[in-house]
Amino acid sequence: MKRVHILYSGQVQGVGFRYTAQDIAMSLGITGWVKNLEDGRVEIVAEGKEKDLNEFLDKISKGQLGRYIKNVELSWEKSTGEFDVFDIRFDI
Repeated sequence: MKRVHILYSGQVQGVGFRYTAQDIAMSLGITGWVKNLEDGRVEIVAEGKEKDLNEFLDKISKGQLGRYIKNVELSWEKSTGEFDVFDIRFDI
């Protein structure tokens, strides 16, 4: 299991980004969360099998959301296993 921490910037708020990311994550069995940040970015912390996480990243960047993304900051981390589901967080 791996963890990926991602910050997306561009026109990523107000376009269904969080809900689409959640749908993709749930379809792949990925756990974690997604939320909007005050500075206009979207932050994701996701855990799962490395191949599933790579598919998740591909579906976001190459799918309908890709046109809204201008920059991606991504770091791979050690999985903690702390999540049971993939949630949308509303705590900006």
